[in-house]
Amino acid sequence: MDCKEMILSEDTYDIITDFSASEFLGDDNNCYERIGEDFLILYLANLGIRNPKIDFFPYHNMPKLYGLMQLSPSGETPPGAAPFDPASLIASGITQVQRPPLSLTGQGVILCFIDTGIDYQNPVFLDENGNSRVLAIWDQTVQTGAPPDGLKYGSEYRREDINLALRSEDPYSIVPSRDENGHGSILAGVAAGSIVRQGSPYIGAAPGADIVVVKLKECKQYLRSFYLVPEGVPAYQENDIMLGIKYAESFVRLFERPVVICLGLGTNQGDHAGNSSLSRYLSSLAVRRSRAAIVCGGNEGNASHHYHGRLSAQTPGEDSRDVELRVSEGCIGFWLELWGALPDAFNLSIRTPGGENIPELRLGLQQSVTYSFIYEKSRVTIDSALVEENSGEELILVRIQDPTPGIWTFHVSASGSLYNGNFHMWLPITEFLSTPVYFLNPDPDMTLTEPSMAPEVLSVSTYNAENNSFYAESGRGFGRTGQIRPDLSAPGVNISTIDGRRTGSSMAAAITAGAVAQFFQWSVIEGNNRLAESREIRSYFIRGAVRTQGLNYPNREWGYGRLNLEETFNALLRV
Repeated sequence: MDCKEMILSEDTYDIITDFSASEFLGDDNNCYERIGEDFLILYLANLGIRNPKIDFFPYHNMPKLYGLMQLSPSGETPPGAAPFDPASLIASGITQVQRPPLSLTGQGVILCFIDTGIDYQNPVFLDENGNSRVLAIWDQTVQTGAPPDGLKYGSEYRREDINLALRSEDPYSIVPSRDENGHGSILAGVAAGSIVRQGSPYIGAAPGADIVVVKLKECKQYLRSFYLVPEGVPAYQENDIMLGIKYAESFVRLFERPVVICLGLGTNQGDHAGNSSLSRYLSSLAVRRSRAAIVCGGNEGNASHHYHGRLSAQTPGEDSRDVELRVSEGCIGFWLELWGALPDAFNLSIRTPGGENIPELRLGLQQSVTYSFIYEKSRVTIDSALVEENSGEELILVRIQDPTPGIWTFHVSASGSLYNGNFHMWLPITEFLSTPVYFLNPDPDMTLTEPSMAPEVLSVSTYNAENNSFYAESGRGFGRTGQIRPDLSAPGVNISTIDGRRTGSSMAAAITAGAVAQFFQWSVIEGNNRLAESREIRSYFIRGAVRTQGLNYPNREWGYGRLNLEETFNALLRV
């Protein structure tokens, strides 16, 4: 196989490293993609390994899987059933600064969406002359065209290709990239939709910005199987997202103008402290001038997928904890991550709904053990890392196939002396479970999805602009090790989109990304602060955030308050 075939093949494993990994690169197996100065994506022959385990491929080397952070409430309005409602843009102070004297529309700024693609024929992505506002598309799923410079797979289509397609009787014969899911097009429309006055009126937050799109390919089957993600559920690999960010970064160097990256994806995998490879890479770019990364906080706040426990050696009966979770009928399986806190170490035992037991385990530095049962067909694999490489903390990963429905009990105890006593457990995001699985005594805090914990990104939770209430499903902060997240809250409930009303944290991220593009126009394009980047924009936006009297800020739901771009400029006037 050549390198492109290895990247796309189901017979190769994708590995993320933060070192050269020359020992993996033999004469017949030298396929890799380099990302910046710190990361390398290796594509390795599967070496006859049936199931990857973290005693062979360390946890931080295996790509995490990310899902779409949009919900579809039962009262959703279909396209065309209701007129465009700018309430969310007005509540965010966006409409106000689109008007004179500021007239900020994102002109000169690039908004990049790494998602499911874009419907490039939709009028909201055309300018007043009918030409495309899409600067480029990198479609990772189409292999008939040339890939972007410096990348080895997929097909790139530039604006001239797209304009040629728009004038053709068969556009997809020239630019065959489609958004079958629609999520990416919805995000792009909310953040950067053009002013459409004919037919159904529409406008996005930054209608003057240029658009760059990365259509992600779906995950390989071995990762879907390992993480037990149901078939047909959109799931995207961490390394493909990182390469999409690399692609977005190339436009900063090419045009010397700001790029805003909008991520409407999330996962419950990782330490929830911003140490994943994707989080580290995002942060390394966000601190560079004329870059900004906007990340949604997910919809896991009310899902009962997080448990927080604290053991105490001083209190009788508190030196161990039984953690119960319920598994519904028909579940194909799930994984569970337990993260400890230095300097403690933890033991784990498991009791099935049928009363069978896995005895208390104290796994080694890095080890994998698999159990089966006599009267139940469940199969449990426990992987451990006393020192997980990216975070330095203890990780116990439990993977349960064909779980018996009912209540599973995880008995957590200390191994040796207790000092901190804190541990956290996370289940997969709702989209990655075939049937409901949930803790019976969950903690709704620390439910922001990754990579919203990345240190230098702008992380947003979700609220309802119709009544200024916090959205119950929205992820909540803070980070596992105390990081102040989210930064802000933005509207994300019943948002007017090009495909009817939509709800979810990805909508909040799109609105915020549009506001950042507007601010970049003022700061970089118009010369008011040419050195602006994510950290400075976050500080400006925090100063302009709307805060409710009687609440303490920052807090776990709202961060530093509600996004309001007009108030950001009013705050600058008061300086």
